[in-house]
Amino acid sequence: MKTYYVYIIKCSDQSYYTGITNDIERRLQTHNEGINPDCYTYKRRPVNLMFVEDFSNPIEAIAAEKQIKSWSRKKKEALFQGDWNKIHELAKCKNSTSHVHHEKQPLDSARDDRIGKSGQQR
Repeated sequence: MKTYYVYIIKCSDQSYYTGITNDIERRLQTHNEGINPDCYTYKRRPVNLMFVEDFSNPIEAIAAEKQIKSWSRKKKEALFQGDWNKIHELAKCKNSTSHVHHEKQPLDSARDDRIGKSGQQR
């Protein structure tokens, strides 16, 4: 059975790169050798491995890579530390339109707003 690795490396410019591979040693070597000038890490060498997780299912590995790529820098750094409480806290929506900032109306009030005093729906 093949193993797939989702990894995060820290580049020399302090940015993070998240990727997936089936050979973590070879992949780190190619990042640091700078074989492809079009690669994100080419001008950001050397790179250092910050996180790696192995998967036996490639679909799960791809899903994990996509999820981690969407995370903030702070969330990735909490992952490096294994701080799942901080990851959970950072995942909470904090914008002003979030449902957590609005009070729920009681069911009857919501119905009263939709139906006028005459009983006809608005």
